Amino acid sequence: MIERQLFPAIGTALSDYPAVALLGARQVGKTTLARQIGDVRSAVYLDIERPSDRQKLTDPEAYLSLHSQRLVILDEVQHMPELFPVLRSLIDEGRRAGQTTGRFLLLGSATGELLRQSGESLAGRVAYLELPSLQLPEVAEDQQNRLWVRGGFPNSLLASNDSKSLDWRQNLISTYLERELPSYGSRLPAQTLRRLWTMLAHLQGGLLDVSQLAKGLMIDAKTVHRYLDMLGDLMLLRKLPPWHSNLGKRLVKSPKVYVRDSGLLHALLGLATQDALLAHPVVGNSWEGFAIETLLNAAPRDAQSGFYRSSNGAEIDLLMDVPGLGLMAIEVKKSSTAKPRRGFYSACEDLQPVQKFLVHGGVDGVPYPVGDGVMAVGLRHLALWLAQIQPGVPLETF
Repeated sequence: MIERQLFPAIGTALSDYPAVALLGARQVGKTTLARQIGDVRSAVYLDIERPSDRQKLTDPEAYLSLHSQRLVILDEVQHMPELFPVLRSLIDEGRRAGQTTGRFLLLGSATGELLRQSGESLAGRVAYLELPSLQLPEVAEDQQNRLWVRGGFPNSLLASNDSKSLDWRQNLISTYLERELPSYGSRLPAQTLRRLWTMLAHLQGGLLDVSQLAKGLMIDAKTVHRYLDMLGDLMLLRKLPPWHSNLGKRLVKSPKVYVRDSGLLHALLGLATQDALLAHPVVGNSWEGFAIETLLNAAPRDAQSGFYRSSNGAEIDLLMDVPGLGLMAIEVKKSSTAKPRRGFYSACEDLQPVQKFLVHGGVDGVPYPVGDGVMAVGLRHLALWLAQIQPGVPLETF
């Protein structure tokens, strides 16, 4: 059993709120983690997609009232939106009786839909936590390249060989295309959706150009926007926004797009092994996306992030404004011997970040200076520091 970093945060949230919503893509490990929480708290577990469990909720108020003294876990709760007003009523009733926390753990794989449904009924009563795929700090140090190639879905990462891992990811993609996306209102044929997703894989780390995607798919731009939002809601796609500043410079205004899980990215491109990946043109952008996803998931939830690119070639792969630490500029390179680009230094002159990092994929992640105030550091080391960040504690002493 892989220990997830989010486990203690869920326990803390359940001690502070009557309801906690755990968001994450399908097969990312939400149910396994929730059952671990449930074992500790003797919880009742219901899977809304299972007919027998759904039948128990024919009269949800009566059933849930029977278990008012126990934590109730509701899996894929977004498929039963009529539950949310009932949950609100039971939470408010429990508050009057002194039951103020730890009533419901809600699991969902459609972030936008669940946020909308719960926000309308449970405002002020629910805490939201996101469970990403397995992250670098959660696996052994020697598993970094395997995690990069196979991605963080547990069944993919732990498969007995690369071929079986790729088969599992391709089956997951088919499930999304043929069942999951249509259940959320998709009207495009599965083949068209696959082409869109594959085009996004080839665009990994590039600027989003909706008109070009629409032209390639022979559909209108509005439809492309809708499906990009859908992939984002399902936590499969990330749009990294451009960093806005008042420097009077001409800046790129389009977001950069990334398939969030590197394993799904490689499956869409048919890349089963590390050798195949290293020989493919996407390798640099794949590592960049893997590193950025790792760092964003490790950073404090209230950190602001984006990228910077100006018309004169100044560029920073990732900017993070972390409360208590200030602005951090991060250049991403796979090689541990790489140096920052000239455009990185130019961008740092524009923005004056408090800390500057060159993040690499080397095994020895101990930080060392590379000049002009830039610290080179391994990806795993920086992610661990971000996850346990304390104002005033420099990276070099971590």
